[in-house]
Amino acid sequence: MTDAKLNPKSVDGTDEHGAEKSRPEKASTVEAAPPPAIEPSPELTPEEAEQARKRYLLKRFWISARHFWSRGGDRLAWPCSIGLLVMICMNVGFQYGINRWNRGIFDAIERHDAATVYYLSAVFVPLVLGSVALVTAQVYVRMMIQRRWRSWLTSAVIARWLANGRYYQLNLIGGDHKNPEARISEDLRIATEAPVDFIAGVISAFLAASTFIVVLWTIGGALELPVAGATITIPGFLVVTAVLYAVITSTVIAIIGRHFVQVSEVKNQVEAELRYTLTRVRENGESIALLGGEEEERSDLDKTFSNVLKQWALLARQHMRTTFVSHGSMLIAPVVPLLLCAPKFLAGGMTLGEVMQAASAFAIVQHAFGWLVDNYPRLADWNACARRIASLMTSLDGLERAEQNDALRRIKHSQTQGNAILNLNDLSVSLDDGTAVVKETHVEIAPGERVLVAGESGSGKSTLVRAIAGLWPWGHGSVDFHADRRLFMLPQRPYIPSGTLRRAVAYPRAADSWTPEEITAALTKVGLDYLNEKIEEVAPWDQILSGGEKQRLAFARLLLHHPDIIVLDEATSALDEKSQDSMMEMLIEEMPTVTIISVAHRAELEAFHSRKITLERREGGAKLVSDIDLGPRKGRRNLILRVLDSRRSALP
Repeated sequence: MTDAKLNPKSVDGTDEHGAEKSRPEKASTVEAAPPPAIEPSPELTPEEAEQARKRYLLKRFWISARHFWSRGGDRLAWPCSIGLLVMICMNVGFQYGINRWNRGIFDAIERHDAATVYYLSAVFVPLVLGSVALVTAQVYVRMMIQRRWRSWLTSAVIARWLANGRYYQLNLIGGDHKNPEARISEDLRIATEAPVDFIAGVISAFLAASTFIVVLWTIGGALELPVAGATITIPGFLVVTAVLYAVITSTVIAIIGRHFVQVSEVKNQVEAELRYTLTRVRENGESIALLGGEEEERSDLDKTFSNVLKQWALLARQHMRTTFVSHGSMLIAPVVPLLLCAPKFLAGGMTLGEVMQAASAFAIVQHAFGWLVDNYPRLADWNACARRIASLMTSLDGLERAEQNDALRRIKHSQTQGNAILNLNDLSVSLDDGTAVVKETHVEIAPGERVLVAGESGSGKSTLVRAIAGLWPWGHGSVDFHADRRLFMLPQRPYIPSGTLRRAVAYPRAADSWTPEEITAALTKVGLDYLNEKIEEVAPWDQILSGGEKQRLAFARLLLHHPDIIVLDEATSALDEKSQDSMMEMLIEEMPTVTIISVAHRAELEAFHSRKITLERREGGAKLVSDIDLGPRKGRRNLILRVLDSRRSALP
């Protein structure tokens, strides 16, 4: 969660959903509305329902992915695809040319025709060079399609993920969307790379099989077998053998690899869980080190990694079985046509060149028919990855559908009427399952008011301010902002981006939005002047700065952005009492007209607010039980501090 969640008149040039205006337009054209959800029939068994869910996830992936070739997709999608198809056809032509060359060279050798051998040797060079150049260009175009497809779909998914705070809301709802970062980076890569390889492979295999089956039929002719005194004629015996051989190997691989998809899917899931666990250890390294939790973390990591090893062992068994079939097929395939052609060659019915041409054609046909055998593991891996990214898309669909459906209970955001800068009109906040957290709150806040939201832990204070900031969508009623006012939120744990300290202070705007002098002036006002010389230094500031320093830095951001409404969610909890007072005094002095909404437990903060709203936790949702004016209390606050200081100094 970032420090800023802004309304339509934002401080950093974002739109009303918090997405940058410079987002590529193509990402927004994936689909006008999320596809309807498909609920499995209650009559289905759990296994049938799971299969139906998996089929829907694959369909859901293609609903978005295929738009790469639509009018709103990539402009080079069709030219590259057509170019790839043309090169595949040309490559099959070169394969046929080399196949014919094999027949000619071996026939010349059999006839001891030196002139033809030398001539064909010279012809072989341009054949090889042309084939190599064509295959190289084919690889380039194929990978260009994969790269551009991945870029296009990744931009589309990220745009939807970031829109309206959905990246945050996903953490609050149930569903199969854990580790979205792994799904977007790794699963989406495989989901867009593999289909291009598969389609190119299928087309190439089909064209090669069609071409060289004709070659086998033409060369092999019919095979006559004497059986019990009769002669049985098998027309196109090489073709029949090639088809039977391919059917047998493909059937065997389908049987022994029937669990490949499921194993690959589980393997990808546990790998993502391991990455997520390691990331959490790194991000929370300080807390773990201070608490001495290394052994507990090691135990958790060992448990997670053992699941990875277990799934890899299952996957290894699947690979062993498929390798046994594929490698055996690779060794046997070249020998079969030689054995079949040997009788006709020995009887003088075939030349040596025809035998070698048949052997070459048979190998090409087997390779084409054996495409499934060679690619079944990768096909299973793609299947699992496509479902994982589709699961994330489905969760985003649910959020987007809820945003567009007026029948669902969601908090509305509109403009205030009159002089009020912020109105909470009959606002109720609930969980995504409908459980009430805050019930029927009505508050009107005038410009310049400083409102303290108080209440015991669990009464829904933080949830209420998240609803005000637009991060929490569930509930009913409305949050109304003044049309031309800007809002800035400071959470308890400020977000510190990677890069220079200057970027961290300027966030969420670009680092060069303010001059170095303006940055250092803001740091000085919040008591971080000792960092002024390091604003251009790239360092892991999120780990270097203490909790209190991070909160001071967040106040420096306020001075730069100068919003109209500030929402403070325990934004001074890491500061000592004296530092907290200085931050609040500085904030009021620098921005005397700003409207402040604070959530805090410290009673001392009342001195810096003009109004106090108290929430009380009740069955059915927290209720607003009091709304009182605090009045000017700063003088009394200072008097109390002076009395306490004098008492401390009098102690021995």
